[in-house]
Amino acid sequence: MGIYDEHLDRNAANHQPLTPLTYLSRAAQVFPDRIAIIHGALRRTYRDFYARSRQLASALQQREVGRGDTVAAMLSNTPAMLEAHHGVPMAGAVLLSINTRLDADIIAFQLDHAEAKVVIVDREFAGVMAEALAKAKVTPIVVDYDDPDFPEDAPAQKGDPIGSLEYERLIAEGDPDFAWAMPKDEWDAISLNYTSGTTGNPKGAVYHHRGAALMGYANIVAAEMTGHPVYLWTLPMFHCNGWCFPWTLAIQAGTHVCLRWVRAKAMYDAIADHGVTHLCGAPIVMATLINADDGDKRDFSHTVTFNTAAAPPPQSVLAGMVEAGFAVTHLYGLTETYGPAVVNAWKAEWDALDAAARAAQKARQGVRYPALEDLAVMDAKTMEKVPADGETIGEVMFRGNIVMRGYLKNPEASAEAFKGGWFHSGDLGVCHEDGYVELKDRAKDIIISGGENISSIEVENALYLHPAVQTAAVVAKRDEKWGETPLAFIELKPGRTASAEELLAHCREKLARFKCPKEIRFVDLPKTSTGKIQKYVLRKMADD
Repeated sequence: MGIYDEHLDRNAANHQPLTPLTYLSRAAQVFPDRIAIIHGALRRTYRDFYARSRQLASALQQREVGRGDTVAAMLSNTPAMLEAHHGVPMAGAVLLSINTRLDADIIAFQLDHAEAKVVIVDREFAGVMAEALAKAKVTPIVVDYDDPDFPEDAPAQKGDPIGSLEYERLIAEGDPDFAWAMPKDEWDAISLNYTSGTTGNPKGAVYHHRGAALMGYANIVAAEMTGHPVYLWTLPMFHCNGWCFPWTLAIQAGTHVCLRWVRAKAMYDAIADHGVTHLCGAPIVMATLINADDGDKRDFSHTVTFNTAAAPPPQSVLAGMVEAGFAVTHLYGLTETYGPAVVNAWKAEWDALDAAARAAQKARQGVRYPALEDLAVMDAKTMEKVPADGETIGEVMFRGNIVMRGYLKNPEASAEAFKGGWFHSGDLGVCHEDGYVELKDRAKDIIISGGENISSIEVENALYLHPAVQTAAVVAKRDEKWGETPLAFIELKPGRTASAEELLAHCREKLARFKCPKEIRFVDLPKTSTGKIQKYVLRKMADD
C-alpha cells in the first residue's frame, strides 16, 4: 500500500452513487419557476415536475412497489412519461418503457418476463394492452392515463379505461415532499428495454443509475446543449429511454416540449412558438420536415440541432435540412448502449469539402461518446483491432460505463455479448485512419425502419406460417421516408399459389404493422451448394 491508500477511504461525505435523479432535484431547487414541460396548453414548472415525480414515487411505495420491482409504462411522449422516468426509480423500482407499436403477444411476453407489478397505460393503447393483459400470467395494478391534450381530430382514438385507478388519482395520493432514497448502489437497475420479441432468447437490456447519469452529461456535450436548451420530443421516449434525454434536460434546467404525434405542422409550430433548440429522430422525421407543405412550415431565425441515428441520411435530405435551418449530427448506438454511444464529431475543416465529400464524412458513424471508455472495430475471432485503413471489416465493439449491465434472466446471452471483455454489437464496419468508425453491414440482418429495429428472422418466421410459402428471405430495402423497409423474397410450394396482397395481409395478422414487408417479390432464391440463402445477393437485388 502507498501513502494514497491509507486513511483516505470512501465515506458519505466524499462518495455518493451516481444517479440522474439528482439532476431534477437540483433543477427544482435552483430554477423552481422555470418551465420544465410544455404540453399543449400545459406549462409545468420544475417545482411542480419534481413534486409530482415524488408523488408518483410515494404512491407506488404505498402499494408496496420498491427496489427491484418493475413498473411498465405504455405511454406517448407526454408529461406522465417524463414523470415516470423520475418517479419510478425514486421509488427504487425499474421502469419498463413499452414500445407503443407492439402487438399484444409481445407486450404480454415483456410483462411476464419483467414480472411487472404496475402498468401505466395511455388510453390510446388501452385496447392492445387489455388484450396483452388477458394473455399475460402476471396481474399487475393497471393505471389509466387520460391525456388532457388529446385532440378531438386525433389520428387515433381513446379506448375505454381498463384499469382500477386513474393516473391523476394515483398522483394525488402521493406525498409531494416524499423523501425518496438514493440508489443503494449506482449499479442498481434504473430501467429495462427490450430488443426482441417472443421468439428466441429474451433480450431485456438492463440499464443502471451510473450509466444513465453519465449519459446525461454525455448528451449535453455531444449535442452542444449550452445555455437553456428547449427540446422537442420527436424521438419516442420508449426507445432506449429516449436516449436518456428525459434525465438529461434537467442538468441545464431545459424545457421539454411534448409531442404526441410527429406531424410537420406541429413540429414547425413548436420550433417557432417555443424556440426549440434540439430534437432527435430517425431520417423519416427529417423527411417529414423538409417535405412539408408550405402551409405547414414556419419561419424561425435560429439554427436547430437535429440528432439522427439509424441509416445515414441521403445527401439530398442533408442539403434540405441545412437549407431549412437545421444542423444535423449523425449518431450511432444500440439499445445495449443506452442509445447513442458514437457521434460523428464534425470538424470545421470538413466544411471546405465539396458536397459529395461532405456527405461521405457525414455518413460515417463517428467516434466514441464522451462517456464511453473505448470503441473499436475488432476481429471477432482473435479479439484484435483491425487496421485503421477504412477497408478491413470487423465487428464494432464497445467498452465502458454506458454499456448495459446485461440481459435480464439470460446469463448465456449476456456472456456471449460480453465475450472477451467487450460488448459485441453484431454490426460490421471499418475504422478509418482518423479513428472514425463506419458501418458496412449488420451481422444479424437487422432492418432499421423509422428508427426501430426489425428482425428479418421474425418477419421470415411469420411468412413461413403461411401454407403456400416454401422459402422466405427478408432484407432491408432503402427507403427515402423510413430509411429502410423490409423486402421479402418468396418461393412458393409446388402447386400452391398466393398473391403478394394475400401474404401482406397474412403478415399484418402475425406482426406489428411496422414490421410487415412493404414489398414482396416471387423469385428463385439464390442459394449456396449447401442450400443456404445468399442474402448478399438479395441485398443487391433489393434496390434494382
